[in-house]
Amino acid sequence: MRIPLSLAALVAGVTVFALAGCAETAEPKQSSSASAEAVADGAFTLYSGRDEALIQPLIDKFEKDSGISVDVRYGKTAELGALLLEEGEATPAQVFLAQDAGALGALANAGLFATLPKETTTAVPAGFTSTDDAWVGVTGRARVIAYDSKALTATEVPSSVDAFTDASWAGKFGIAPSNASFQAFVTAYRVLNGEAAADDWVSAIAANDPVIFDNNRGVLAGVNDGVIEAGLINHYYWFAQAAETGEANMRAQLYYPEAGDAGSIVNVTGAGLLAGAAGDADALEFINYLVGKDAQQYFVDETYEYPLIAGIEAPAGLPALDSLVNSKLDLADLDTLADTQDLLAKHGLI
Repeated sequence: MRIPLSLAALVAGVTVFALAGCAETAEPKQSSSASAEAVADGAFTLYSGRDEALIQPLIDKFEKDSGISVDVRYGKTAELGALLLEEGEATPAQVFLAQDAGALGALANAGLFATLPKETTTAVPAGFTSTDDAWVGVTGRARVIAYDSKALTATEVPSSVDAFTDASWAGKFGIAPSNASFQAFVTAYRVLNGEAAADDWVSAIAANDPVIFDNNRGVLAGVNDGVIEAGLINHYYWFAQAAETGEANMRAQLYYPEAGDAGSIVNVTGAGLLAGAAGDADALEFINYLVGKDAQQYFVDETYEYPLIAGIEAPAGLPALDSLVNSKLDLADLDTLADTQDLLAKHGLI
């Protein structure tokens, strides 16, 4: 049973896979360092893999506070990642704001990012940012199981994503395989459990008649409307919907898989400075702004994501971030996006 994917999403997924595959065969490039004597001209170009409705108000505030003009190109993270790989050194982009660590890692491996200053990357705890200062984490996003509370009690929800391969879940489980967050989750599954186990899981899920959605919002709506009994999403989609409709009116509820399960990963959004912008003070100021108190509080208040700097409290109702972190997973290892897309394509999910 499928809710059709948009053609654009399919093209974007295939394109970024093909281009990322090409990038992996290229000669490694030496990253540039952000210059201590950076030059400011009062403007820079941002490629944003995060939605305009979420990010533009924050950019407007940054422009007002800093006097710096931001030229933004919006798109899906995979689509913009593919574009950056295609544009290479000729890209007009100076900052890339991505939906997940995997896309950032793939671009870092291609040598497209400048090395960020330590004072930027150390604003965020180790484990939520790159290990080589190629990019910095901005917010935390927990993977969760959304379930239909009219069909299931919390004790009936599987504690591991492995359970959804069982025949009893056929046609009752929803995923968004073209979405960057889902692809990052599958990458984490590969890293944690090995390639053979990941192949078995994807194959079994594909054979179990999953309901396919374009994105996390679609999966949540499917659960909330009783179309499916459970689905994989990022936590904050539920909190945003609950804030709009009222928690008491939410048929969908959240279940956090057991710690250590591939389904319980905490991924991050993040930002990287393009190599050609290593000397651009305006671009670097924006990245520093993203890991500053004003922006971190904005993400808490407006998008219900986990803040990554000290002194900012997470949204009410969320479990402690450190209770969800998988100590066996390094987010820097989520950079094999092309291999994940190949796996999903192999089994007909994208």
